[in-house]
Amino acid sequence: MVLERDQNIPVVDLSDPDQELVARAVVKASEEWGVFQVVNHGIPTEVIQRLKNVGRQFFELSEEEKKAVAKPAVDSREGYKRRYELNLETKTGTVDQLFHNIWPPMSVNYKFWPKNPLDYREANEEYTGHVKLLSEKIMEWLSKGLGLRGEAIKEVTGSEYMIIVNYYHPCPLADLIEGLDAHTDISGITLIVPNEIPGLQVFKDDHWFDLESIASAVIVIIGDQILRLSNGRYKSVLHKTIVDKERTRMSWPVLVMPTSDMVVGPFPEITGHNDPPKFKPISYKDYIYRKLRHLSFADHDS
Repeated sequence: MVLERDQNIPVVDLSDPDQELVARAVVKASEEWGVFQVVNHGIPTEVIQRLKNVGRQFFELSEEEKKAVAKPAVDSREGYKRRYELNLETKTGTVDQLFHNIWPPMSVNYKFWPKNPLDYREANEEYTGHVKLLSEKIMEWLSKGLGLRGEAIKEVTGSEYMIIVNYYHPCPLADLIEGLDAHTDISGITLIVPNEIPGLQVFKDDHWFDLESIASAVIVIIGDQILRLSNGRYKSVLHKTIVDKERTRMSWPVLVMPTSDMVVGPFPEITGHNDPPKFKPISYKDYIYRKLRHLSFADHDS
């Protein structure tokens, strides 16, 4: 069922025995908002808490210790880095991030996984198994919502998983700055667990809405690739983060993505004379190249 909270940002209870109703709620939230929260999702609370504990412990290490897993180059996707320094002109706060692949096993490079705390790897691998199952179930519902086979979306944009640990430093000028600026996710779908400090805002109908932090909930954000696959039926939600004046905010997004060579475009089965394709097929690596360099898609999409 859908619970009405935060000016109608959907919250979906996955334990509802009527799974068809759950599936419809997920599809409706993806069509209208592009974001929703799921509760009773099957990931044990202690698994989520352990993930948060080891992430927090890593960021409490000295800068020298954290740099042991630093990003080696500008174009590297994995490793630790300071994303932003406090800058009032650009309205950005101090944000540190740790990136590393978590699935499939062949893509995992443990040199970017912290050795301290000692149970970092175990906690992340345990969480990976659970979040992968959850993401696959959501992608199945979204595929069937388009009238397709349950595996359709997963086969295109469910191949690689990367976790990002975001560490937003508190700032006394929080009213003047943001954590991460407004963006849509480049992924197919993103699943996020935050700490207890709220700060995610989503954009709809010319307004920004605060997303309430619900204990043990997982936030689901529809990304650009599912927007394109669905020919715009599912929304890729614009969102941003704000920081707290006194408390550290953290979040653990898992980005579910295609392989770099996968070509992503609207499913042919859902387009036709009355609903022509809104997007031209493009490889994921070329899409990333264009988006990260702020290149126009006007010459590529209809």
